[in-house]
Amino acid sequence: MLRLQGEMIRGGTSKCWIFDHHDVVATGVDADTLLLAAYNAADPRQIDGVGGASSTTSKAAIVQASAEPGVDVEYAFAQVGIGDERVEWTSNCGNCATAVALYAVHNGLVPITPDTTTVRMLNVNTGARLTGTIPTPGSTAPHEGTAGVPGTAALGVPVLLGFEDPAGTTTGRALPTGRALDTLTGPTGPVEASLIDAGAPAALFEAKAFGLDGTESLTEFAAAVPALTALRREAALAMSLADQGEPVSHAVPKVGVVARSVSYHTTHGTLVAPDEYDLAVRMVSMHAPHPAIGLTSAVALATAAAIPGTLAHRVARQTADGTLRLGTPAGVITAQAVPATNGASPTVLLHRAARRIARAELLVPVLEGRPA
Repeated sequence: MLRLQGEMIRGGTSKCWIFDHHDVVATGVDADTLLLAAYNAADPRQIDGVGGASSTTSKAAIVQASAEPGVDVEYAFAQVGIGDERVEWTSNCGNCATAVALYAVHNGLVPITPDTTTVRMLNVNTGARLTGTIPTPGSTAPHEGTAGVPGTAALGVPVLLGFEDPAGTTTGRALPTGRALDTLTGPTGPVEASLIDAGAPAALFEAKAFGLDGTESLTEFAAAVPALTALRREAALAMSLADQGEPVSHAVPKVGVVARSVSYHTTHGTLVAPDEYDLAVRMVSMHAPHPAIGLTSAVALATAAAIPGTLAHRVARQTADGTLRLGTPAGVITAQAVPATNGASPTVLLHRAARRIARAELLVPVLEGRPA
């Protein structure tokens, strides 16, 4: 039995266990084995571990102070399997980055400054650089806040999350194939796709190609998940994220559908009018509909919507200030692209909230380097 200190923080619409890198190393067990055992990944219910049995609650970040110039904190993001003894290290999670920023402020990984503190972060999985700005009145780390995000009930500490120069983080360019529009072959034949690399690699399809309007409930959208899962593989090959015959990550590329704004009801029954948002979106998270939207997906959409010729640009309402309001199952989430001054791709800003839930000592049943 191993003992591991951890902190559970809700960042945006995800729950993420945060672990200190040195504590993980001190266990003497590799991170994959440790997380698979701690989360009880082999069980689809994760009943004997700290996982929440959904893609948005089976996440972890391993954090340490950084020696890299211009970076305060670096973190490795882990998407832990559910009924699958596998840990995915191929992607980033903006919601967990929100949690990492609050963790850094509370655990002395960054000097706290008056009024606000900005945490400069490096995601070691993808090389992405992010900032998280948190109110610290009187140079004090906040325990509570008044910020809310669609898809959650409790309020949290406001975090302004910024994705710096997000285009091409994984493949080297915003349009990995060099085209705004590609054609992939799905289970029912060819389908148009826009393949984007910003925040995370993403494959976007027009909702009507699947007989949808982009405002479906989670249950209704689930019917399209098998086809989108098959198309994820085709997209991964087209984006050179995998070679023919190799397994494709369940986490990247992100896949989802986009459509023009029409009236719809959120998961909680709130009516959203067409003029309240600019682009309808439904995304897949691992093997299931995402209850809201992953922030890396939001960055990809904000980038795609600004590129003429993409499916997102085709159906999105264009705004003068780079703001894009996304109609998700949980409600409207706003992203803003801010032009960079150094020739880099626009920084994408999102307003999120983080809430500390627990600090705990996990009792991890690891035997001879393997989950017990």
